[in-house]
Amino acid sequence: MCAAFPRPLRHPFRTLPGWACAVALTTAPIGALAQGFAAYITPPRFEVQVAPGQNLRQVVEIQHVGQQKGNYRVYTNDWAFLPDNSVAFSDTLAADSCRPWVAVERRELTIEPGARYRYRFEITPPPGTPARECRFALMIEGLEAARVQGDVNFPVGGRIGVIVYATIGDAAPLLEITATRVVTVNGTPTAVVDVRNRGNAHGRVEGFVNGTDASGARFEMAPADLPILPGETRSVAITPVTEDGKAAPAVRFPLTVKGNLEWGKNRLPLDASFAP
Repeated sequence: MCAAFPRPLRHPFRTLPGWACAVALTTAPIGALAQGFAAYITPPRFEVQVAPGQNLRQVVEIQHVGQQKGNYRVYTNDWAFLPDNSVAFSDTLAADSCRPWVAVERRELTIEPGARYRYRFEITPPPGTPARECRFALMIEGLEAARVQGDVNFPVGGRIGVIVYATIGDAAPLLEITATRVVTVNGTPTAVVDVRNRGNAHGRVEGFVNGTDASGARFEMAPADLPILPGETRSVAITPVTEDGKAAPAVRFPLTVKGNLEWGKNRLPLDASFAP
């Protein structure tokens, strides 16, 4: 049986030192390896749709890769996507939290070495819920926290946050480009488009565009895979597409970019010159 998750937890935002934390905002598989925590999670992110009053069951697979039994705690968190593209998790229920609609199979489990566990959770929006997006994180945390000795002495553990987006009713994003500019990322000038979401569900820009830099070099370019949440404007980097293992080519500004970015079945025309 699945159990409801009604209880608030202790830390408003968990940013404790010594925590190995992974979060899945993209589609890449995620895992975390630390003393007391050795797991891979699939799928790394959920994007689902559910109608008000209906029950939606989902399954996340936890693979324990440690040499001894792994003990885990599973719970939900609210989360915020910060301007620097990091994620802050909150144990305390947010004002518009949908976590009371979420039921989890069990709060603690033990997995044998090398074994996989199919963990169930359910989302049940109340009847009459207006169109909106339910967002929460399913947190999977190792229970064996070791101690580090020496100059420092603090808990070492690990956890993974699997982000869940549940679209309720006809909620949808509405994206538009509001500005184009150049910012410095890790010391490198980078073309950026500011994308505003005027809808009531998150969206992402995709697709490929053509870039030509000051030297005449041509690049196939693509936007970063970032969620733009309802009511927010997110800066999305546009960078050259590279093959795995190969370094990104140097871009000499000014850079001209032409083409169409996409979200769903919609297009966002882009014809802009980027200059530092």
